[in-house]
Amino acid sequence: MEVLIIEDERLIAQTIADLLETQGDRGTIALDGPTGLRAGLERPWDAIILDVMLPGMDGFQVLRELRGRGVRTPVLMLTARTQLDDRVTGLDSGADYYLTKPFEAKELLACVRMLTRRREKAAPAVLTFGDLRLELSSCLLCCGERSVRLSRKEFEIMGLLLERQGQNVSKDAILQKVWGAGESADGGSVEVYISFLRKKLQHLGSRCAIRTQRTQGYRLEVEA
Repeated sequence: MEVLIIEDERLIAQTIADLLETQGDRGTIALDGPTGLRAGLERPWDAIILDVMLPGMDGFQVLRELRGRGVRTPVLMLTARTQLDDRVTGLDSGADYYLTKPFEAKELLACVRMLTRRREKAAPAVLTFGDLRLELSSCLLCCGERSVRLSRKEFEIMGLLLERQGQNVSKDAILQKVWGAGESADGGSVEVYISFLRKKLQHLGSRCAIRTQRTQGYRLEVEA
């Protein structure tokens, strides 16, 4: 599991990352609001742990911006504030759960597990964008009455593009999610599979196209 930790207190952030590592998960740290926002937008995460008091942008601002741009990753907010109004603000901004500092390690890990389980249960059976439909149980990519079965890597890449709903997905994000650390691959491997997917979109007669965004990766767009 890949978790983004947006926390300006380096010791706390590293402690959380170490805790996640004991569970076989990986935590990536951002030490301020703007950096955390960029990280949250540039690739998919399994969960985000977000502090409220951050330099540059506070956690509420970061969360509202993420949700406003279509990021639906489960978010656990951390704060030293205990006032009810602050908790309500966090939940209204799109947080999935709220944990006050100081927290117990077991409680934090349990909250993260709860949020990721909840997301898995709520995951849709189908992803759609424009005239495309990706059936998650069968790996079928459909357009109208036509369909084509995708390979595992094609399926995972198309799933990322559909989840982002027209937003950019970087090559690094694709490599991390689809190949991971255990397989040897580079940007050229991504380009090969993007080419495969483009041919399948043409075969389906879809109005959707995968566009290359220089230095930013790829995005799905609906052609006029």
